[in-house]
Amino acid sequence: MSDSTHEGGDCTDPRTAVTEAEVEALVRGICFKTGPPRTLGVEVEWFVHELRLPQLPVTPERLEAAYASLRTVPLRSPLTVEPGGQLELSSPPAASLMECVDTVSADLDAVRAVLAEHGLGLLGAGHDPWHPPRRFLREPRYDAMEACLDRTGTAGRHMMCTSASVQVCLDAGLEEPGPLGHERRWWLAHHLGAVLVAAFANSPLVGLEPTGWASTRQLLWMEIGAGRAGAPASDGDPRSAWARHVLDSPVMCVRRDSGPWDVPEQLTFREWTRSRSPRPPTRADLDYHLTTLFPPVRPRGHLELRMIDAQPGDDGWIVPLAVTAALFDDPEATEVAQQAVKPLVERSLSLPAPHNPLWLDAARHGLADPELREAAVTCFEAALRALPRLGATPAVTDAVAAFSDRYVERGRCPADDLLDRLHDTSPHRPRPHATGGRRTAHGRKDIRT
Repeated sequence: MSDSTHEGGDCTDPRTAVTEAEVEALVRGICFKTGPPRTLGVEVEWFVHELRLPQLPVTPERLEAAYASLRTVPLRSPLTVEPGGQLELSSPPAASLMECVDTVSADLDAVRAVLAEHGLGLLGAGHDPWHPPRRFLREPRYDAMEACLDRTGTAGRHMMCTSASVQVCLDAGLEEPGPLGHERRWWLAHHLGAVLVAAFANSPLVGLEPTGWASTRQLLWMEIGAGRAGAPASDGDPRSAWARHVLDSPVMCVRRDSGPWDVPEQLTFREWTRSRSPRPPTRADLDYHLTTLFPPVRPRGHLELRMIDAQPGDDGWIVPLAVTAALFDDPEATEVAQQAVKPLVERSLSLPAPHNPLWLDAARHGLADPELREAAVTCFEAALRALPRLGATPAVTDAVAAFSDRYVERGRCPADDLLDRLHDTSPHRPRPHATGGRRTAHGRKDIRT
């Protein structure tokens, strides 16, 4: 290698500088680990609110005291805090759907019990319906993230502080072709993703005002921009497409051991490997760069589906987890889902998700869009047939069936309930026209360590 920092180096060492070619090889090797789909995971995010008057903001001091108590609670799932104070539980990889459900349900029961002692509770919604963005965590990572995202507007602050989601984590799939092959799962994730956005849209309000979007949270991700929150081109080999995307995406920050982190403008990771300025990028910098990209489907060895709004109710998160698991891990349901979304492909205009008309319509209209509703009905029916084959209990299957009856079959989504309660109208009142959107980001730090 031409640069002396590489002589005798090992690009797997976090401290060793990396070349452009090494970055591409590393990304291809670490982001898609193929094999039979065997494990499943979920990450559930929640807003913490006052039990008596949820619309009142919780002071940072109250949150600190409650989170100090939570650090003493033994949980199976890592418990982390997002920049705005949202709580996130990330399940360990589970060998089955029910193992995942049981683990996270038990952990949530323990978390709720501790919060209740502090007069606090959990709210499931894609965007905080009451409060403006407010940073709870003050760390160099989030200072740099805020500075970077502020360049494109206020969407980043909303993403960081006032959004919440249900993220389903699936194995990447088999190396060979077929319904469980990694290339078809990658394709399905980016097209079925629009159906999941529409079916589970649950963020129509900002400041208790309708935004005109069923999923304002998804709108915010689109406003952040394709380089930071977009998918790569969906044609060709997923590994090559993702490696190019990683290299050509903007660097959020250059970390320092002390003092504020540098926030460069218009510096891609590819350019950083070539210029080697302000210092050569290392393997640790690459690993960090990967955590600053927020596409709707993020490959992390497994596939992380990030497009689903947080759901209402204590157990609302179980429905998108069960439906997604069934449609990806049951071969019969996978075939049905792939056929169901094929008619939607033209609407994407071959543009990457979520910055295409299909995803825009899903975020704006939810299942009021007739084609998205038709695809959702077919997919939920397939999921309901598949769930017993995946070992789902009657309670889980019944929850999916109830959601389908209440929303999918009627062309509705949870956002419609919020709007109906706000306006005290019939379910058939049309939504207001779009008035724009607000914003939100991501971080991870186990509060019990």
